[in-house]
Amino acid sequence: MNSQVLIVDDEPAIRQMLQFTLSAEGFRCHEAGSAVEAAGALAAQAPALILLDWMLPGVSGLDYARRLKRDPRTQGIPIIMLTARDAEADKIRGLDSGADDYVTKPFSTLELLARVRAVLRRSTPTGTGETMEVAGLKLDPETRRVTVRGVNLNLSPTEFRLLHFFISHPERVFTRNQLLDQVWGDHVYIEERTVDVHIRRLRKVLSGHGYDCLIQTVRSVGYRLSTQ
Repeated sequence: MNSQVLIVDDEPAIRQMLQFTLSAEGFRCHEAGSAVEAAGALAAQAPALILLDWMLPGVSGLDYARRLKRDPRTQGIPIIMLTARDAEADKIRGLDSGADDYVTKPFSTLELLARVRAVLRRSTPTGTGETMEVAGLKLDPETRRVTVRGVNLNLSPTEFRLLHFFISHPERVFTRNQLLDQVWGDHVYIEERTVDVHIRRLRKVLSGHGYDCLIQTVRSVGYRLSTQ
């Protein structure tokens, strides 16, 4: 498994601390102090994960995350946003930018490692299961591809797992906590609002082909995938 992590932060002391912590756990780390340096590192080799600081010189981490998610070459790489901004609105902005998780500074090394492992588990292909289809929307767990009439949909690892779970359990209503348990796994550090953000992102991708209506909101309860 790819164990390379790209650390993007303009503070050398933080990069050093992160590299020391991750290297001690067997990860191979590369560093970048700006979006420009990060682009160079990504051109050389794609990491398994990007730790991205919000406050970067030139291009902010928020804008750079959006750029990475628009690029077919990097959109599948999970991102954990690092920032001192701890307001709920800022967390939502970070997740909406394409980040898979959001860690506020200061954070403990144990929390960071737990989040890194959780994100990597979610992005690792399971390689099991047959192709499933709902109203012309096809999902192949083996190749991790979602297609509509032969057109490939670009989903993040978390969005793929969320859609996979819904298609595997059609018409059943799930609360946010149940989705956190089933899709995110260990959700000690994950907030319920994270589910809403990823549901919105999944619907946005599906809306381009008229399939956003499949994911229905059940008021005061949660969400379900409708096959009708």
